Amino acid sequence: MVKGLGIDPGTKSFDIVVVEGDKVIWEKSIETVDIARNPSLIIEAVEEAGEVDLIAGPSGYGTPLVFNEDIIDPEIFSTEILLLTKKEDIAKGVERGELGMAVYDALSKVVIEFWRRKLPVCYIPSVILLPTVPKFRKINKLDMGTADKMAIAFLAIYDQARRLGVEYSETSFILVEMGFGYNAVIAVGKGKIVDGFGGTLIHTGFLTIGALDAEIAVAGKVWERSDVFYGGVATITGTVDLERVVKGYLEHEEPFFTALEAMFESIEKNVRAMLTVQKNPKEIIISGRLTLITEIRKIIEERLGDIAPVTKLKGLEGAKISKEAAQGYAAIAEGLAGGFFKELIERTGVTKAKGTVMDWIYHPRLKHAKESLRRAYEISIGKDTLKRMGLT
Repeated sequence: MVKGLGIDPGTKSFDIVVVEGDKVIWEKSIETVDIARNPSLIIEAVEEAGEVDLIAGPSGYGTPLVFNEDIIDPEIFSTEILLLTKKEDIAKGVERGELGMAVYDALSKVVIEFWRRKLPVCYIPSVILLPTVPKFRKINKLDMGTADKMAIAFLAIYDQARRLGVEYSETSFILVEMGFGYNAVIAVGKGKIVDGFGGTLIHTGFLTIGALDAEIAVAGKVWERSDVFYGGVATITGTVDLERVVKGYLEHEEPFFTALEAMFESIEKNVRAMLTVQKNPKEIIISGRLTLITEIRKIIEERLGDIAPVTKLKGLEGAKISKEAAQGYAAIAEGLAGGFFKELIERTGVTKAKGTVMDWIYHPRLKHAKESLRRAYEISIGKDTLKRMGLT
């Protein structure tokens, strides 16, 4: 049978999963800070996992499907395309001890190491690159759900179809993904991802500030890549201790109550806004590290239960420690290799993604950024692949 391996580059940990058919047969979790110090830990884990047909590598903000052999310059590909940043910015953030930049540093090193070792790796799209999302919904957006959030939605389509005994074409839900760094709300109809609010489009995540008032952006004058990791619940409360924050919220202690209330209400607003696109979802499916906390899960269920039944994403059979994103990555790899998930790959349009994540931005201030991203593709990817991506 076909085996696919997936890697989720989480803020707290990198999860590695091997899927055979629709079952997890091997999994491992490694602290992100450890991988940043020693990226060979991922290589060792991949070797420990055994022979697989395809690996879906950590894909950041996403790219049209790219295979390892398509890459000419892995450093530029990993930093400027997958992470939309420069290696100098990553180095500065790591030096300052920023958790988010440790994730970026680890991801970049892993991509480079995979390329050096010529492993069977591919990199996958984010939500905005999928052809199933109408162009008019993409205008002046970038983060409609990063590659890991797209992978979770992919897994959720399978999950609902299996639980409810329906075809992929009959699935319908709104996914609420609550991670340690970012949240996301993604709409699925008829087995296709049709819209999404990514972590920087939802106001107030646990780490990130999320959606930002343009007047605030103007007042800030100069912003750095690492700024996206500040302004959320952790900044407001002055701690990344989830238990402390939840305890303070439940006891109506400030600033914990205000911080978490802002996050909960922003999620609810985005879910209700998504009803414009997905009017009668069969379910609200929740996932992510924060939803493992009983109190948070109950609050989300209470806020959203009148829309549709709220259910936790179950994931694949055999999974015990791996997060949903890693399972989704592995399922995508398995499907791309022609296995059990091949039909869902075709339905979701993963192989048909084209362009760059900045193609739908029209503000003149960002003209240079769009051009720089295109140049990064031209420098780091082979010409035949660029043509397939619609970038020539």
